[in-house]
Amino acid sequence: MTAPDNPQHPSDAPPELDPQVRRQANMALLKYGGARLGLFVVLTIVIQLFAVLIDAPVPLVMSALLALLVAFPLSMLIFKGMRVEANRSVGAWNAQRRARKEWVKRELESR
Repeated sequence: MTAPDNPQHPSDAPPELDPQVRRQANMALLKYGGARLGLFVVLTIVIQLFAVLIDAPVPLVMSALLALLVAFPLSMLIFKGMRVEANRSVGAWNAQRRARKEWVKRELESR
């Protein structure tokens, strides 16, 4: 009698995707993205107020562009903890998804 081609072992169970890890990744991204957006808006307002105070009219688009250029590197410094947390949580979620994808691939190849 021959052994079956695809024996089901307990170790062949599909990896579980933890919804809590996904929720943490989404919340970390939402917090970091919101903080960066808030910084951009605040900088735009500050630049516009400064332009009004020195009586030099600056178009809103120019203020927004300047705020964008300043906010990007500034947010990398100011919100470093949030950025690291977002990277870590998205990495954990991605590792779970990759493990699940590899399991599915192995299952399909064995058929």
